[in-house]
Amino acid sequence: MIKLSKELYPFNGKFIKRSGLRYHYLDEGKGDPIVMVHGNPTWSFYYRCLVSELCDTYRCIVPDHMGCGLSDKPGDDRYEYTLKSRVDDLEALIEYLDLGRGITLVLHDWGGMIGMAYAVRVPQHIKRIVLFNTSAFHLPGHMKFPWQLRLVRNSRLGGFMVRGLNAFSRTAAFVCCKKKPLTKKLRDAYCAPYDTWSNRIATLRFVQDIPIQPGDRCYQIVSEVQAKLRSFQDRPVMICWGEKDFVFNNQVLDVWLQYLPRAEVHRFSDCGHYVLEDAADEISPLVRRFLENHPLS
Repeated sequence: MIKLSKELYPFNGKFIKRSGLRYHYLDEGKGDPIVMVHGNPTWSFYYRCLVSELCDTYRCIVPDHMGCGLSDKPGDDRYEYTLKSRVDDLEALIEYLDLGRGITLVLHDWGGMIGMAYAVRVPQHIKRIVLFNTSAFHLPGHMKFPWQLRLVRNSRLGGFMVRGLNAFSRTAAFVCCKKKPLTKKLRDAYCAPYDTWSNRIATLRFVQDIPIQPGDRCYQIVSEVQAKLRSFQDRPVMICWGEKDFVFNNQVLDVWLQYLPRAEVHRFSDCGHYVLEDAADEISPLVRRFLENHPLS
């Protein structure tokens, strides 16, 4: 069981069961629901500062994807590590909590794909969207799939480095912050859920599930989401973007603005992929102001 100090992670999480497996989530505060969806290899810990900032006024829901954070970490025989499974889990949690039709989504990394795949299922439920260095569309044609991800996705060596050495989580903890490098205590907290070979299954399966070409397992889901992104132009959208991100770079941001041209954009030129770590003191007030400027009623 992961043990973190209350100073770092001052929350009492909850669980629902998914096919006999425990799916962990935070449910902090009261008010309009804000659903925060993490990516890989982070977990609900990524949103801790934002939850603490907003839970006095809003109800903050933050799931840990299966295999991540405080959720169970089953083998392939008990859970199918696919985009569809992630979206199904998120939908089941939102229905279980009966959050209604006034949901704000906060999305980062592969959480953008998961969250927007949920959004296109029930667009009438989504009222506001906040994006941090993420995507919900295919890799733009002018961009190459990063070689680091290709190594992990396609080779035995990459798989061994992720599951045997925890290389994905450890490396991310070092390189994804540019303005404020993570302290050892924070790096260890990010990596804590992934402490054994078996517990690192999700970090590898996430990368292996990235679709590159037609015929890949979740390629069609991504195509369907991409085709419907413009339907969210009428929603308030805020984007906070770390410009020193070698995967979700400014070219990816440009694609977002083609689909959501009226989005409020805040660029952080000295921040990396973990932009919410690099600029928490700036971003948390921005998110609060955005929510206040776009009330649900």
